[in-house]
Amino acid sequence: MSKNIALQKIESHEKLCRIMQKQTHDRMKQLENQINRIEKIMIVCAGTLLAGMAGIILMLLDKI
Repeated sequence: MSKNIALQKIESHEKLCRIMQKQTHDRMKQLENQINRIEKIMIVCAGTLLAGMAGIILMLLDKI
């Protein structure tokens, strides 16, 4: 009898661990997607800033 109870407890614990592992994996995937999005935004912002600065420098050099 106690063997069955122990086995049920182990199985329920393993099931809980699998559920938590899946939730953790899903959350890590969401964070990875968010990080990739932020990286793309930062690259676009940096490119825009560099292009703007280059335009200003060329304008200043043209006036000299």
